[in-house]
Amino acid sequence: MELKILWMYHDLMDLYGDKGNTQVLKVRGRKRGIDVTVDTCTIGEERNIADYDLFFMGGGADNEQGLIYKDLLSRREQIEEAMKSGTAFLLICGGYQLFGRYYRDQDGNTIDGLGFFDYYTESSDRDHRCIGNIALEITMDGDTFRSVGFENHGGQTKNVSSPFGKVLSGHGNTFNGGFEGYMDDQVVATYMHGPLLPKNPKIADHIIQRALKKRYGSVELKALDDTLENNARDIMLKRLGVL
Repeated sequence: MELKILWMYHDLMDLYGDKGNTQVLKVRGRKRGIDVTVDTCTIGEERNIADYDLFFMGGGADNEQGLIYKDLLSRREQIEEAMKSGTAFLLICGGYQLFGRYYRDQDGNTIDGLGFFDYYTESSDRDHRCIGNIALEITMDGDTFRSVGFENHGGQTKNVSSPFGKVLSGHGNTFNGGFEGYMDDQVVATYMHGPLLPKNPKIADHIIQRALKKRYGSVELKALDDTLENNARDIMLKRLGVL
């Protein structure tokens, strides 16, 4: 069994250690005998996106988003083909924003998004920046659990039809918004950096299962000893007063 991951714009969209997400997926897959490969793709490089089981895109500041968005838009047809073929998606921060209708920065400059989803993002004033540790309650593929991460975004993402989770502590899509990210059967999109997956093994495993589904259908994963990961998560939940 193999799992092929494409990490888009690895050299530009890697804010707050997003590389750690790919490392977690590799380790958790290989502990189960899954041959995990991570290929990268940046501006001007060619990849057949539909060949991959998981499309991963990390976060970046306004400058990095301005550098990559035209290249990303040029790949819209390929990305749509990948979606139709069953590729799973994990989108962090800037990656999350750019799959919506548009992103507008503090100076009023607007970057067109891919427009796959109806949400859009507009930058807030500095007094309403969403920053700090965050805890969510998530129901993912029928499994309900709590997760933690770190958010740091001026963009306020609105008109989200299907959030990733309910905010227990922190902000979310908007300042004191109550809900965070976007999720459907194929896509997880979130502002949670940190990186997201090391302290949230359940999210990691659900993403692995979603990615494997493209070629293997429904797959049961062997249980791993997640004592260390769960302890790290629970310490933060306690610190935030939600455990």
